[in-house]
Amino acid sequence: MNAEITKALEVLKSGGLILYPTDTIWGIGCDATNVEAVERIYKLKGRDSSKSLVILLDSDNKLLSYVSEVPDIAYDLIEYAENPLTIIYSNAKNLAPNIIHEDGSIGIRITTHNFCKQLIQKFKKPIVSTSANLSGEPSPENFSQISETIMEGVDYVVDLEQADMSKKKSSTIMKIEPDGRFSFIRK
Repeated sequence: MNAEITKALEVLKSGGLILYPTDTIWGIGCDATNVEAVERIYKLKGRDSSKSLVILLDSDNKLLSYVSEVPDIAYDLIEYAENPLTIIYSNAKNLAPNIIHEDGSIGIRITTHNFCKQLIQKFKKPIVSTSANLSGEPSPENFSQISETIMEGVDYVVDLEQADMSKKKSSTIMKIEPDGRFSFIRK
């Protein structure tokens, strides 16, 4: 796994795109602070850039580096979530402007996936995690369902978990307001 982390790290540092396994479905990733790299993901997916992307962090200790306020309930939700949980926070900061939703919010998931955690720890920045599909097409449940267009559009395909045929699904998505009110976007 260390060789894969090293290769993925080189690509991320050079502004490239990676295709990688996560704690949910396979994702397309890049440096979440690099405007050009984020733009490449929108183009590859054919996705409207008004739709924001999710980012991954390795620890909830880093949340305040990328959002102005984290309601206390968010830490409890992260700690007790039984399934991968993406939380949409208001007032994103220190990220590529084109990754932030027009209302200033950003979706963040604290990953529990070993490869992702180690990669983010070594990269020292959040990475984008958007489903490895063309916009409007179904999300791939495993590596074998990823289209050739996506495979050819990234700079590196991580050579881990490609033979895993178990069906993966997207994370639960919640939006938390600064006052702690929350709502489910996707269960």
